[in-house]
Amino acid sequence: MKSYSLFKKDWQSELRTRYAINALAMFILVTISVILFSIGQERISEYLTGGLLWVVIFFSAMSGLSRAFVSEEERGTTMTLHLLAKPSTIFSGKLLFNVLLVYLMNFSIIVLYSLLFDSFIIANWGLFFLATFFGSFGIAVSSTIIAAIISKASAKGTLYPVLAFPILLPLILTLLELTKFAIDGKTITEAYVELAVLICYDVIMLSASYMLFDFIWKD
Repeated sequence: MKSYSLFKKDWQSELRTRYAINALAMFILVTISVILFSIGQERISEYLTGGLLWVVIFFSAMSGLSRAFVSEEERGTTMTLHLLAKPSTIFSGKLLFNVLLVYLMNFSIIVLYSLLFDSFIIANWGLFFLATFFGSFGIAVSSTIIAAIISKASAKGTLYPVLAFPILLPLILTLLELTKFAIDGKTITEAYVELAVLICYDVIMLSASYMLFDFIWKD
């Protein structure tokens, strides 16, 4: 219940300030516009379009998800959270907020992509949405624990992408492969190994985050 209260507090605060939402929206619009202007009238392959999709998603996440714990440090509410809730409860609340933000972000990007890119042709939408569902969750979990790590650092803005890239790279590579399979129209059974890797990544990151967060938060 306390996790939900923390999530509700963060969401209401975000609706008032719209910091993360505005940052995500502007980055998505600018990035997609730059890609469109760069391509011009030239037709690009379906595979390249699918790859660019995850590039946009990755850098959008870097611009909007880094403040999960930084905002608490800036407002001076970290000590209050220490007193009111257990570390696992705090992490769960922050994770819920980031999960919602990532799903909203990715849904918006995919809709825009489908409308603006003629070469974005998915033959198996079921496989694509399954990959996006688990991939988005992995991005949210990884981003949340990285945000907790950098919240104590002085160079927060530069440290976040530096830490995020090696952690998210296996996830992004797996999602690129699954996107290729979805474009080719392969079945979920044929993509079983990649889906298993994706789910294992989510489980490992979630387990490691809960185990490590206690030490990170009390440091």
